[in-house]
Parts: sequence; structure tokens; C-alpha cells
Amino acid sequence: MTVVSLSDWVLVLLCSVAAIYVAVAAAALSAGPSAAERARRRGRGALAALPVSVLKPLCGAEPRLYENLATFCEQNHPRFQLLFGVSSPADPAIAVVRRLQAAYPSLDIELVVDSRVHGQNLKVSNLINMAERAKHEVIIVADSDIAVEPDYLETVTAPLANREVGIVTCLYHAVSVGGFWPRVGALFINEWFAPSVRVAHAGGSTDFGFGATLALRAETLEQIGGFWALKDDLADDYWLAEHVRRLGLSTVLSEVTVATDVIEPDLSTLWLRETRWLRTIRSINPLGFAFLFITFTTPWLVAGVLLAHGFEGFTGSLRDWVLAASTGAGVLARIALHARSARQAPEGTFWRDLPLVPLRDVLLALQWLVAAFGSYVVWRGARVTVVTAPRASVVEGSEGS
Repeated sequence: MTVVSLSDWVLVLLCSVAAIYVAVAAAALSAGPSAAERARRRGRGALAALPVSVLKPLCGAEPRLYENLATFCEQNHPRFQLLFGVSSPADPAIAVVRRLQAAYPSLDIELVVDSRVHGQNLKVSNLINMAERAKHEVIIVADSDIAVEPDYLETVTAPLANREVGIVTCLYHAVSVGGFWPRVGALFINEWFAPSVRVAHAGGSTDFGFGATLALRAETLEQIGGFWALKDDLADDYWLAEHVRRLGLSTVLSEVTVATDVIEPDLSTLWLRETRWLRTIRSINPLGFAFLFITFTTPWLVAGVLLAHGFEGFTGSLRDWVLAASTGAGVLARIALHARSARQAPEGTFWRDLPLVPLRDVLLALQWLVAAFGSYVVWRGARVTVVTAPRASVVEGSEGS
């Protein structure tokens, strides 16, 4: 008779929980409503017609920068200002903005070139300099590497018609630009980060803020002290939303999902970006970071197979039956999660990237182990110290791209 130890049952429990998590994540992941459905739900609220200032901090000429920025020029919103900011007159992004101004002469597009530095966070310094030129009642901050649909401005500002709503943010799906490693990086966002946000949101959490989009009233921004309140924060996107929440106002996760580019051409640059994200999560919520291990599916599925079949063979014990059932369900759920993610990608992506799923999960587990240590991250070539926040949050806080 096989004796099952307490440690065996702990491992059985962890493998089962991991399988349950990936099943919930697959169920929670959604492409969101269509533009037509969003228009029907939104109607024409009071804020839909209010003018909007969009602040886009730029740094360098990223691949597809013109194409991504052009999507902000093709909005259905009746009145908006586009502010693009750089810190150096030699920044190659300036030429891209000039192309936009020439291509869309009827739009209010302004370039702000200002080298003043106001704190440790250079992106926030850029925002402080740009904010001086913002004209309108609603402010939207959006990362440089995202693309949006024509109803984006109308949809993300609509919840602000409710005075109890303080800030609106958007989740994003990744588009790989390049070869092998951008595809691996896209899976990080589409099959781990985005599902974790959906699961947390389905559980009632709204403690997040993503650089893909942060929309708020100008008066709300003024009440929290403007972007100056974020000048030394690493996770500025999260803390902007958190400062608004401390005014007693709520956060809304928009039904819009924007697209973001993954361009890292090799493992080393991808590793730096993803460990930066993970260390930032650790700085915001150390306890939540500690429990991320349960979301790395493939290592747990492998552990379940080895425990049930690899060491002693299948003995027919209750332990082995539980492991066999949870592992089988976990494999099916992980494939389902990949399939749901692939619906937003070009045709053929499911089969092309399916062999990358185990690599992606194992790499993520290794990055989590590394991110548990270290006191700094590298962001756009700058070394930034990670300071653990004394306040709790949720795992999906991120400092943006």
C-alpha cells in the first residue's frame, strides 16, 4: 500500500489550485464588445462631447510609432487636442510628430520639446512639461506604443459623466512586431498579465491603473497635486490612479481593449522589460507578488504528471486520481486560454505559437524568482531604484511600457 505524505497532499493541492486558476483565467479572458455594441451601451453621455486633451510622452522612434499615433488622429470625438512631448530637440520622435501634423492639418496637434527634469521619473517629468499646454476639461494619458479604434476617446471618457468616477483605465492586448522573442513577449501580456487582470476584476478589484490609458478630469488631476505628485514614483500609472482613489473616487476598467506593440528583439531585452514589470508589482504589493507562483501553469502541470506517474507509476490511489484529473483539466484549460488569446491575433497564430506556451510559462516562473531579489530596474536605458511601497495593492499594477 502506498503511503501518501502530508507534503504530497500539499503538492496535490497546489497543482489543483493552479489548474483551477488557469480554467478561471480562460473563462475570464474576453475580447470585449464590438465598437457598435460599445456605442449602443454608451449612448451620448454628458462627457462624450466635452473636449479632451490627450498627452502622449514620447522617447525615440519606436517601430510603428507613426501608425500607432495616427490611430489617435482618426477619432470620432468632436473636439480633442493631441499633445506629444519629448525631452530632447534631437529626439527622432519629433520627425514622426511633424509627419502627423502634415497629414492631419485640421487637428489640434502640438509638440512640446522641454528638457526640464522634475524628479527621478523622466516620463513624469515629460508629462509635467506637457500638462502646462493642456487646454481641455478631460485629460487622457496614453503610452506611445498603443493603437486604438475610432470610438476610443468617446468610450473611455463616457464613464466620467458619473461624478463618483475619478479615473478610467484600459487593459491591452499585445501585438508582436518582429520575430521569435516578440512572440514570446506577447504571450506574457496576452496569456498571463491580461487574464490575471480579468480574474482580479471579476473578483471585484479595481485597484489598478495602466499606462495604456488613464482618463480623468483636469480638476481631479489638480486636486491630487498634478503630475508633480508622481515625479519620484516608479509605478506612476498605478499611483496616479491610487491618488485619485484616495479622494474617494472610483476606478473604472473600460470596455475598450487597446493594442500595444512588443518589439524586444532578443531574450536579454525581453528579460529586462518583464523583470521590470514583475519587480514593479513586487514594489506595489509584496504579498500579491509572493503568490504569483500559482499562476505559472506549465511547471505545476509537469509537477502533477511527475507526482502521479513519474516516480512510482500510477498506483490508483486517491492522490493519483486527483492529480490525473486536475492535470488533465489544467492542460485543457491552458490550451483554451491560448485559444481565447489567439482570437485577437492574426489567423494561424494559435498553431504557430502553441509550442511556445510551455516556454513562456517556464520563463515567467524563472523571471518571478529573479524579480524577488534586486533593488533596481532598467527603464528606457535608465537605472531606477525599486522602493517597496508600505501600502497594499493588487498584482496587476504596472508602470507601463
